[in-house]
Amino acid sequence: MLYAYDDSVKQGLDLRKVRHFRSYAVVKRVFDVAFSLLVLVFLFPAIALISLGILISDGRPIFYRQRRIGRDGKPFDCLKFRTMRRDADRLLTELLDQNPILLQEWRACQKLRNDPRIHPIGHFLRMSSLDELPQFVNVLRGEMSVVGPRPIVEDEMVRYGERINDYLLMKPGITGLWQVSGRNDTSYAERVQLDAQYFHDRTTWLDLKIVWRTVGVFLFDRNGC
Repeated sequence: MLYAYDDSVKQGLDLRKVRHFRSYAVVKRVFDVAFSLLVLVFLFPAIALISLGILISDGRPIFYRQRRIGRDGKPFDCLKFRTMRRDADRLLTELLDQNPILLQEWRACQKLRNDPRIHPIGHFLRMSSLDELPQFVNVLRGEMSVVGPRPIVEDEMVRYGERINDYLLMKPGITGLWQVSGRNDTSYAERVQLDAQYFHDRTTWLDLKIVWRTVGVFLFDRNGC
């Protein structure tokens, strides 16, 4: 199923911006492919060790696929290393039914601070963001970019309101302006505003700055929204 956006958003861009974004899109794609290949080759030993660790600690599957909404509203399977137990969906339903406080936290953040569903090495993978390494395969497929808005699920679209057009005109990214702007200290509404800001301000230089800042941010990340 595809989700439509307002074509007037595209029509509102003047000719100069259209030319700029066309050139930017070409450079961005070249960077995405080159950077993703470099990461996957350089970190292949770590990828192999993580895969073995998951297999030993909690069995198969090694990867987790979740349907997300991409550019032009096209759904795709976002890849991650599996950090949760195999019965995570059932456990989440039970937890939210039994605990109103956890239900409120889930509605606000779409995640839990101390999530009991995470398997033994899942905490390390999340804190280090190594669980997101398989998303570089999504980048090579053309479903994501290295830099862009965080990929959302269908239920989150309504939370973007009129800003959903900005999201749908970009490929979601592994990292982005939200992740390097106080990721865990921002509300969902602030996240939407950051995605809209990135849509209007995006340049190759901004992308490079975000990639550079991402390393430090992930090293000192805290659990939160």
